Amino acid sequence: MDKLDFSIKNLGRAKIPSPIQMSQTIGDGFADYVDDKERVLFQIDTSVMPDGSLAPTGDENLELAGPRQMIYFNPSHVHAAICTCGGICPGLNNVIRAIVRCLWYRYGVRRISGIPYGYQGLLPESAFPIINLDPDIVDDIQEKGGTILGSSRGGGDQVVDIVDTLERMNINMLFTIGGDGTLRGAADIGDEIERRGLKISVIGIPKTIDNDLDFIQTSFGFDTAVSMAVPPVRGAHVEAKNSINGVGLVKVMGRDSGFIAANTSLAQSDVNFCLIPENKFDLDGDNGLLIHLKRRLLDRGHAVILVAEGAGQELMESTGQKDASGNVKFGDIGVFLKNSIVTYFKEQKMTVNVKYIDPSYIIRSAAANAYDSIYCARLGANAVHAAMAGKTQALIGLVNDRFVNMPIRVAVSARKKVDLEGPLWRDVLENTRQPSSMKN
Repeated sequence: MDKLDFSIKNLGRAKIPSPIQMSQTIGDGFADYVDDKERVLFQIDTSVMPDGSLAPTGDENLELAGPRQMIYFNPSHVHAAICTCGGICPGLNNVIRAIVRCLWYRYGVRRISGIPYGYQGLLPESAFPIINLDPDIVDDIQEKGGTILGSSRGGGDQVVDIVDTLERMNINMLFTIGGDGTLRGAADIGDEIERRGLKISVIGIPKTIDNDLDFIQTSFGFDTAVSMAVPPVRGAHVEAKNSINGVGLVKVMGRDSGFIAANTSLAQSDVNFCLIPENKFDLDGDNGLLIHLKRRLLDRGHAVILVAEGAGQELMESTGQKDASGNVKFGDIGVFLKNSIVTYFKEQKMTVNVKYIDPSYIIRSAAANAYDSIYCARLGANAVHAAMAGKTQALIGLVNDRFVNMPIRVAVSARKKVDLEGPLWRDVLENTRQPSSMKN
């Protein structure tokens, strides 16, 4: 496997003393600056050497995030912009608030613009007004779901127009909050900025409720999503248990990766069948889902199925459509499974009561829980520290419980998926007691 290049691009040498007063001395009881030479290993798995010592299996390392003693931008010259892209997700307002407060209170930046509706707000034809941000505007937005800036898909491929707008507005710092598509757009914008020789920092904050960005530990909003998915599953279990051959069917988000479904199955151990995109299954046949569901009903009288939106897509006809971000529009696996179950048991002349719950939009529109609120606050502050130090085309992520600066191109180079041979899925199978495979 080729070694990963985690080096971070810089706009130039940082020559300006930071207005943040910290210490350079370890052990003096004061918070310390972070040096570019401080690193954290990416791969912490170890091997036993012939002499009995332990050695890491890889030597790739990442730059620690945090405030630097010397910064690149003069705070009085900074015009920062923030945009939120893609679908909404718990924690967006928390990140916006953290960025604004760190810029304003820690660095003294006074020009902060909120870009309405993601990259669409940076296009020349945009009719949406720019939002001036300050600590008063963002004072209590962390208590609300969604984003005060609005969000939309698409537009990130119009990099020439976007960079033209950044130049026109004299923006020299762009914070993009979004998932895979948003970050790819941010990397392309960074490339165009570099091609023009402009001094504009582009910093990403990873937002994907599916937790499918590889190389980082977790993306914000995921913990809240799992917490919000538990009550619908609990309700589905109650409904199923109080019906004759009741089946509680719950659909959650997870286009290509089933982390929400897998973790919710562990958080609420009433799930009997967890269906995720990574683990293909058949409906019919001697080892299909329906025969296993029938056995479960005959044995226990009720069942709970938790399905990720991307699971079972191969069982349905393709929609042949894409959304503004270029994602294939999926068929509704929840409705498909409900109809298939009803049809199957009717043919079996067996009574069944299916209760279908789709809490997707309730989950993603929720305000962040305590864990995500803390995570978002730290992501936002570290994003500001990176930008002020002149770093660019980087995102802030958590790796081995340390906040790091990571190149955007590396972060979006692979999609994280549930490892069917790994401990997470093993624990799901132990909790649900479903077959490891439902393929004939």
